[in-house]
Amino acid sequence: MATAGCLTGLFESSPENVTLSEPDDQLTDSEHLAYPAYGEEFPAFSLPAATSDVTIDTGELDRAAVVTTFFASCPAECGILLNQLAGVQGLTADRNVADAVYFLPITFDPERDDADHLSDNAEMIGVDREIGNWHYLRPETPDEAENVIAGELGVEFERTEESDRMESYDFNHIVVTWLVNPDGVTERAYRGEQVDRQRVADDIETLAEEYELVNR
Repeated sequence: MATAGCLTGLFESSPENVTLSEPDDQLTDSEHLAYPAYGEEFPAFSLPAATSDVTIDTGELDRAAVVTTFFASCPAECGILLNQLAGVQGLTADRNVADAVYFLPITFDPERDDADHLSDNAEMIGVDREIGNWHYLRPETPDEAENVIAGELGVEFERTEESDRMESYDFNHIVVTWLVNPDGVTERAYRGEQVDRQRVADDIETLAEEYELVNR
C-alpha cells in the first residue's frame, strides 16, 4: 500500500547520538520494528571476514559502517543490492571519504559462501578490493548465522527447497541495509535492494564530516 505525505514528526522524541535527521521513509517508530532502526543502538557482535585476515567487532567501530545480509547464490535481490553498495563504495572513493566507512555484508549461507565464492562475488559486483574497506563477514556455522542475523539483527531468513528460481536451494528473507555511526548508533535502515547510491553516499559523507573522519 502506498502512502503519501511527510513523515517528519513520526518519532515521539529525538534520539540521542545521531547526526542525520529523521528519515522520511520509515513508516513507523523505530521501537516497533523487528530490526535496529533510526536512533537505536546497533547490536555488538564479532565475525571474521572471509576474504581478508581481519575480524570485525561491531561494538568497536572506528568509523561508520554499512551493514547488510545476503547469500551469494541469490539470483536476484542480493546481487542487485550488493551491486548498488559497490557503487556506493565507488562514490565514497570519488569523494575522498572511503576511509570513513566499512562495508560489511554478512552471509546467512556460510555452508556455500566460502572465501573463493565470496571473492568471485566481489569481482562480479564490482567491489574495489584495493580500497580495503569491504569485508564479507561469514559466521562459522548456520547456527551462528541464525544467532547473529535473526537473533541480534532481527532479520528472519529461512532456507527452502521449494523455489521457482533455484532448484532445491533458496532462502526466504527480507532486505535491510543499515548505516551505523562510529558511536554504534543506527542512522539509517534502508529497505529493499534498490538502495539509492547517491543518498547513501551523501549520508556517509555527512557522518564523515561530523565525526571528522576525513583525511585522518
